[in-house]
Amino acid sequence: MDITAIIAQLIGGAAGGAGSGKAIKDADMGTVVNAIVGAIGGLGGGGITGALLGGAAGSGDIGALAAQLVGGGVGGVVLQVIVGFIKNKMVAK
Repeated sequence: MDITAIIAQLIGGAAGGAGSGKAIKDADMGTVVNAIVGAIGGLGGGGITGALLGGAAGSGDIGALAAQLVGGGVGGVVLQVIVGFIKNKMVAK
């Protein structure tokens, strides 16, 4: 995996995490924290997408780069929602 793929995953994850935090109020942890957690999830989601599709984003293939971006976004949403729900349920007790 090259730096282009990692950057695409981080950007997609941060955008997905920030968006899902604002869309799902019970999982919101603030824009910055949502984006950071989303970026971490984006690395995982993009890595899984890259492994499944077998494409490297740095090879000049725009489709592979888009797949890394979307995979990162999905991973960011998933991790942000899980962490947000857990954190907010623990604070509510």
